[in-house]
Amino acid sequence: MTTIRLTRMGRNKKPFYRIAVTDSRKRRDGGWIELIGYYNPMGTEKVLKVDAERLDYWLSVGATMSSRVKKITGK
Repeated sequence: MTTIRLTRMGRNKKPFYRIAVTDSRKRRDGGWIELIGYYNPMGTEKVLKVDAERLDYWLSVGATMSSRVKKITGK
């Protein structure tokens, strides 16, 4: 099953996340099919950038979103 979830980047105590479409059986930071955005929770304001067109496409073909991605995107 295909899922949309966060992959962790950055260094210790300074996380940066990519929003990736991946096979649900892969590891958190394992291989991905497509990167559709990023989320940076650090800094003065949280930055979220998502390609809404690609997100809608993957949801239309049956991909599921993780609970954290649902929460930060508001879908």
